[in-house]
Amino acid sequence: MNGLIDASSDAAVLHGTGNIVMEQRPVPVPAPGEVLVEVAAVGVCGSDVHYYRHGRIGTYVVDKPLVLGHEASGVVVAAGPGVDGSLVGRRVALEPGVPCRRCRVCRSGRYNLCPEIRFLGTPPVDGAFSRYLAHDADFVHPLPDALSFDAGALLEPLSVGVWASWKARIRPGDCVLVTGAGPIGLLAAQVARAGGASCVAVSDVEPYRLKLARRFGATETLDPVNFPAAAGTDGFDVLLECSGDPSAAASGIGAVRVAGRVVLVGMAPAAESLLPTQAIQNREIELTGTFRYAGTYPTAIRLAESGSVDLEGLVSGHYGLGEVEAALTAGSRDPRLLKPVVLPWTSESAR
Repeated sequence: MNGLIDASSDAAVLHGTGNIVMEQRPVPVPAPGEVLVEVAAVGVCGSDVHYYRHGRIGTYVVDKPLVLGHEASGVVVAAGPGVDGSLVGRRVALEPGVPCRRCRVCRSGRYNLCPEIRFLGTPPVDGAFSRYLAHDADFVHPLPDALSFDAGALLEPLSVGVWASWKARIRPGDCVLVTGAGPIGLLAAQVARAGGASCVAVSDVEPYRLKLARRFGATETLDPVNFPAAAGTDGFDVLLECSGDPSAAASGIGAVRVAGRVVLVGMAPAAESLLPTQAIQNREIELTGTFRYAGTYPTAIRLAESGSVDLEGLVSGHYGLGEVEAALTAGSRDPRLLKPVVLPWTSESAR
């Protein structure tokens, strides 16, 4: 590695629920096929907040100190054996999930479902709230000059929106309902518009979020209790359920037309929930879920670079590496905030 890189550097480490500790950790040495990235920007995701507050998400349990953060961008500063050295110095966005690339689902192209995938900031894999991070070179994507490090980090949640749109098979002229105007919902709405949807209605219980939805491309905003009336007699072609609220999923399905398509994007807090199965069967509604994404980063980069999707507008504040705890709790202090971003690389060039 470059002799100018320090032997150790800072990391913000989760030591049990509600306890972030700053530590000095050895700078990783990139293994064969890996690069070392100096992390410039990391978006705070709801999953990071959940690990911080509860110490687990489903079967993923924080049972030892863990570095959170998976929405990341930075600069390649060293290359491991077998990696093209021309990557050094490149600005990159990190795709956080590294699959085995050998199993049946990987070979079919659905590597997001790989049972052996290693995902940044998900136990037991350390994430990006650190100065340096070693990552598989196949899963770092060159960042165009037109995109900031903030935007590079937010290509990860944008990929969730792209994957949802692909799963919904959104076509020009479709009328789309997006339930939930958080970051994922706002990005999914923008992707739907970019995909040719003629109308994109966004619903949320928070009036401030509905105002934001208009700014981010929604053609109309809805009170969740008025879905069927707002949809008219034919209903929506597509429902993208991004809130994770089972009641939003149920009422949204009621607003989908015959033979419409429903994609569950938001994660419900409970492992199981009730859905209107008779309506799904009698109207032959297609229902599917999403889990992360696969092969979306090139499309996400093109959408952001072209200006079809606004990523910068989601950023609601910057925090230093020593302020990770403040970043994780920012939403609880002000629910109107969308996307706090941590800057492990604290120079002005990281903004």
